[in-house]
Amino acid sequence: MKSLSGLDGAFLHLETPATPMHVASLHCFDVPPGYRKHFANEIRRQLQRRLHLAPVLLRKLAPMPLQFANPVWVEEPAPDLDWHVTELRLPEPGTRAQLEDCAGALHSQLLDRSRPLWQITVIDGLASGQKAYYVKIHHALLDGQAGVMLAKVLFDLAPQPAVAARKAKAASAAAPEAGGAAETAESAESPGMLALAAAALRHDAAQYVKLVRHLPEVVTTLAGLLGVGRGDKPAAAAAPAGKGRLGQNFAFGPKTPLNVPITGERGFAGVTLPLELLQQLAAQHEAKLNDIVLALCSGALRRYLDRHGGIPRKPLIATMPISLRSAGNTEFTTQATLSLVNLHTHLADPVRRLRAIRDAAGAVKALARTARSVIPTDFPSIGTPWLLQGLAALYGKSRLAGAIPPIANVVISNVPGPSMPLYAAGARMTDYWPLSITEHGVGLNITVMSYAGTMGFGFTTACCAVPDARELSAALLEALDELVTPPVKPPRRPPARKAAAQEVPAKTAAKTAAKTAAKTAAKKVARKVASQPAQP
Repeated sequence: MKSLSGLDGAFLHLETPATPMHVASLHCFDVPPGYRKHFANEIRRQLQRRLHLAPVLLRKLAPMPLQFANPVWVEEPAPDLDWHVTELRLPEPGTRAQLEDCAGALHSQLLDRSRPLWQITVIDGLASGQKAYYVKIHHALLDGQAGVMLAKVLFDLAPQPAVAARKAKAASAAAPEAGGAAETAESAESPGMLALAAAALRHDAAQYVKLVRHLPEVVTTLAGLLGVGRGDKPAAAAAPAGKGRLGQNFAFGPKTPLNVPITGERGFAGVTLPLELLQQLAAQHEAKLNDIVLALCSGALRRYLDRHGGIPRKPLIATMPISLRSAGNTEFTTQATLSLVNLHTHLADPVRRLRAIRDAAGAVKALARTARSVIPTDFPSIGTPWLLQGLAALYGKSRLAGAIPPIANVVISNVPGPSMPLYAAGARMTDYWPLSITEHGVGLNITVMSYAGTMGFGFTTACCAVPDARELSAALLEALDELVTPPVKPPRRPPARKAAAQEVPAKTAAKTAAKTAAKTAAKKVARKVASQPAQP
């Protein structure tokens, strides 16, 4: 048995049919010339050989009696790969838009909690001749960084399978072929009621001890953030400067069409951009790559809202996950927290908007680095399922999300992904688009994943908030064009007072010239008169 962390358990208890809590990704693959293999069966065989390398895919839930605390993970030794890996074919003509709509429909469906919480759908019928598949896994199992680690296990770095996978084949040779394992192997027995209760009590006792042990550190850190530490003059002196930049992020966002109660239907659109171009923009503007991502999303939102009710005068606020994972941590669990970032959508100038976002995001990340050690990802869970499930149901039914000002208007997440090309069953992955979670009051999630010299932008939408997700992907391309080639400003006309001031010297000079000419003419006339003889 393995206890869920408090944060992982929250993703389970907050899930409703309107708010699925799984994350996913959509991939396209180029198959080599003359490829005749059945792609779905090849994927099953590959998984069969590698499940021992990714034990997270063997975990399933063992619920607590009466759900009085978080469930625990137990191992399913032989998952049914015919259920976990399914296939479908797109109707003709097999367009990119049909693929995106298919991914949105798959993302709307809840996972079966009686099985390990993941599923792959192999998609065929693309007009391009490519293969595709959509893979989803519950957020209770992992976060974005853990998902990248899982991808490195499931995929190859070359068209031919890795040596480790071939060696693993011998270990799994005694197991049935992919798809039939569940029929001949018994599932893990669920632990008894006493064992589950004891596990919950041990977990909560450990969490209470941890909270007490870290309380002095929490107090010290909070005091430093507030600049009230005794003798801490540098922190106190820096507080006012940082407070102004940080304070802009902590404000309610404006009401927009994105911020409404939602239903379970999901839409999706993906965009792939060259990573080198975005890095050049970051260097040009002395910004981070994440600042460019936020600026592009801000520009896309401005265009979308301009066509759907107008751009609010108040800037939109994004909630942005920040990883709490320490270097070298490879645990398959959620280790992240949420922060707020001002998107400065009220600024029309793209460069000025980017610089404002850069300052806002920098202040938030500085705060997160300081407070990282005291932000908990685990906490006591007894009574938590009842509380969170009740709150989730009440919040959805009450439709409060449409009545109160939104804390955040949109979720934007940027996850560093694999830098090298990946392969599945001999086919090279060309696109890596992430899909994530939308919630009541936040009907849009933009998750970005870098992969092999590209950046994949995934727009996951609640269809009742954003009927056509492709409007957003098109707006993102427009925002990129604007940032690459900022609009030329027309020359400013001089103020009226300045123009009048310029006219005064001109009039004076004209008068002086007229007087000089008059004097010269008068002198000529006088000389002419003097040279004439006097009359008798």
